[in-house]
Amino acid sequence: MRRIGAAVAAFVLAGGTLGMAAGTAGAAPAEGSRAAAAAACPTGWGSGVKGGLSQGADHLQDIRTGQHECFDRMVFDVPGGGDRIGYHVQYVDRFHAGPSGEYIPVAGGAILDVRVGAWSYDLEAGVPTYPGEAGEPLPGVNVSGYTTFRDTRFGSTFEGETQVGLGVRARLPFRVFQLDDRVVVDVAHSWTS
Repeated sequence: MRRIGAAVAAFVLAGGTLGMAAGTAGAAPAEGSRAAAAAACPTGWGSGVKGGLSQGADHLQDIRTGQHECFDRMVFDVPGGGDRIGYHVQYVDRFHAGPSGEYIPVAGGAILDVRVGAWSYDLEAGVPTYPGEAGEPLPGVNVSGYTTFRDTRFGSTFEGETQVGLGVRARLPFRVFQLDDRVVVDVAHSWTS
């Protein structure tokens, strides 16, 4: 009988301790702590090729960037594109403008070749819809001070696609997704958070 009482007491104590541990594990870390940031950042994006490019009938109007707590973001605005804008994004050893194959240096520890299914030139009107010039930084985009982004270079616009070289700090995980009339490229600040 004494053993059963001791076992019950041990079980109650263990249950109380487990309850406290579970309560502590579920508690939110202090604001601004490294654990809070790690828990809030997405993981699992990977660094492999993403997308399926289709020739664009619509025109690229703008490329813009932004900084977030867990990643740096590049947005390609294609009004009228809806959610059918094709894209193809992959890491490359060297950035070459298509179709000429001209080598364009891009600063950073790694380079993403970003291709979006939209023209940056209106062939019918004979005017650019986005003022990018081959080999030059993207107009109006300044990535100095970004955690992950290091450089941007315009590649080309050809057969319904626009190409951009995005220099990043290292080969880091990224994701690409479409929203209405835009394609979004997010590159994580690290592999673990």
